[in-house]
Amino acid sequence: MHSKLFEAALGVSDPWFVSGVDFDAATKLLTIQIDFTAGSRFAHPEVAGAHSVHDTIVKRYRHLNFFQHDCYLEVRTPRVKLPDGRVALVEPDWAGKLSGFTLLFEAMVLTLAQQMPFTVVARAVGESWHRVHAICKRYVQLALAAIDLSGMTSAAVDETSYRRGHNYLTLVADAEQRKVVFVTEGKDAATIEQWFWCK
Repeated sequence: MHSKLFEAALGVSDPWFVSGVDFDAATKLLTIQIDFTAGSRFAHPEVAGAHSVHDTIVKRYRHLNFFQHDCYLEVRTPRVKLPDGRVALVEPDWAGKLSGFTLLFEAMVLTLAQQMPFTVVARAVGESWHRVHAICKRYVQLALAAIDLSGMTSAAVDETSYRRGHNYLTLVADAEQRKVVFVTEGKDAATIEQWFWCK
C-alpha cells in the first residue's frame, strides 16, 4: 500500500513502479527504490521507436525532501540496444538536467536562486554551493542554446557595477521585447565583441 502512495506522490507511472522504501530515522534519510516492469521497451531521443533493454545500472537521484527528511531515488535504469548496435542509457522522465538530481529538486533550486544568494539556497536544500551553482549554470546554458534572436532588430546596452568596486557587468537587451539576452563581465569594446560572437 505504501508503495502506491509513493508512486502517486512521485508521479511514477507504468512501466515504472516503486519496488521498495527504506527509512533511516537516525539519519533522517528516506530512500525509495524504483524499478520497471520486466519485458518493457523504451524510447530513446536519438532513434525512433521502442527498444529492448540490453542491461541496467542503478542511478541515485536527490529528490525533494519528505517533510524534514532527505529523500533519494535509487532507480534501476535501463540501457537499450539501438538498431545500429549502440547501447544507450534511457533516463526516466523525472531525471534532472544535471546528473544526480530529479527535475523537481532542480526546479526548487532554480526558484529559490531567483530570490536569494547561492549560499543561502545551498544551506536551505542541504547541498554545496558548487552543486547549486552547477544546476543554475546548466539551465542558463540550455536557455541560451534555445534562444532565437533572429527576429531581434534593436538592442539596448548598459553596464552596472557590482561587488563594491570597479567590477562591471555589461547587459544587452532586446529593446522591443524588453528582455535581457546577454550578460558578461567588463564594459569595454571586447564585451560588445563577445555579444556579436554569441549571436
